[in-house]
Amino acid sequence: MQVKPKKRLGQHFLRNEQVAEDIVNSLVTPNPNLIEIGPGMGMLTKYLMRKQGMHFSVVELDEESVLYLQQKYPDLAPNIIARDFLALDLAEMYSEPLTIIGNFPYNISSQILFKMLVHKEIVTELVGMFQKEVAERIAAKPGGKSYGILTVLIQAFYDVEYLFTVHEHEFDPPPKVKSAVIRIVKNEDKKLGCDEALFMKVVKTAFNQRRKILRNSLKTFIFPENYLTSPVFNRRPEQLTVAEFEEICKQLIVNSLTPTQSLPEVSN
Repeated sequence: MQVKPKKRLGQHFLRNEQVAEDIVNSLVTPNPNLIEIGPGMGMLTKYLMRKQGMHFSVVELDEESVLYLQQKYPDLAPNIIARDFLALDLAEMYSEPLTIIGNFPYNISSQILFKMLVHKEIVTELVGMFQKEVAERIAAKPGGKSYGILTVLIQAFYDVEYLFTVHEHEFDPPPKVKSAVIRIVKNEDKKLGCDEALFMKVVKTAFNQRRKILRNSLKTFIFPENYLTSPVFNRRPEQLTVAEFEEICKQLIVNSLTPTQSLPEVSN
């Protein structure tokens, strides 16, 4: 039985066995729970099933893929979750640390990362295949155009490592862009010294007007007069480190976000 890749699900099946094995070998955290998103025809799955001491499940929305996996890997059948990963309540499903892995559908890859952030107390490692541009954005350093909202929010809690690039011809069907594998590991030493919700508001608001200096993009927030002279306000958001965004939040007068201000939709 063959599974036909479906465009509406963003499926691009990996064909290279060595790449698949390298992705699986990139896991470094011995968490008790492991979940694969979008296994398709099981290119990663067969290597993941060899992992010892981990409760392994796969999440697959495609009915054809689910049927294939049930037939190909009967021992896995009880742990096939035939649902949309984005609709799962991970906090309800898992009480111990969780690792996420997958050749992620590009059309939901950013949403997977935001779900990881929502459940960051549970998800302590993620290894995955992303569109190369997205992978570069997540791993970016301050100062470049790739550095954005997602970069700052993830790096506030996790260490990110760009592992390797994967070319188009390694997939069926070949995507129109290159792909890349990254590893994201929770850094337990990274603790925000400010209110988390306020931190996210400041970061989102600043990057929503990323061409403006912070003095202009953050003018709806209220800061102490003596702090407004800080040189940080003459810089653009992509020039700030996570620690500098944190310091801005520490200086904020609480409840300074005006009731009429609406926060931007996050697209990066």
